[in-house]
Order: sequence, then structure tokens, then C-alpha cells
Amino acid sequence: MAVQTKTDTFATDLAALIGDQSQRGATPNAFIGLVEEVRDVLAASSIGNWQDASEELDSAVTYLTDALTSPDGDQPSLLAWARTHLRDGIETAG
Repeated sequence: MAVQTKTDTFATDLAALIGDQSQRGATPNAFIGLVEEVRDVLAASSIGNWQDASEELDSAVTYLTDALTSPDGDQPSLLAWARTHLRDGIETAG
């Protein structure tokens, strides 16, 4: 249950960065899609810290995608790196 809550918090924070209030699916692919959308919006900005945040989110997408296709033993470390980049990206953009 804690994992779902953490994902919901990240999704809420990410959506708020781009003013998106729409409901999204609760699947890993839907979450990765949201991260990619926010990354692209921030990257298109001329604001320096938003571009930096976009780079953090790009790294998070890489780790999240790798976690979906990696052996189970690798997933915890990949998800930990993804969380770190998500937190850093949200903090940098905010």
C-alpha cells in the first residue's frame, strides 16, 4: 500500500507542475507517460531550473522503464534511483 501512496503523491506533484487535473490510469506505463509529458513540457521552457528538472525526469524515465523489463532482483535498486530522480526533478522545478 505504501508504494501506491508514494506513486500517487509523485503523480499528483508531477501533474501539478503542468496544471494537469485529468485522471490517469494507475498502471506503470501510465505513470511513465505522465513523467515523460512533464519532462517534455519542462524541457521546452527557457527557464533554467525547469530544464534541469527535465533532465532529472529523463533519468527517472530511464530507471522506471528499466525496472519494468529487468529481473526482479534488480528492480528495487532501479526504483530507488527512479525515486531519487523524481524527487530531485520535482524539487528543482518547484
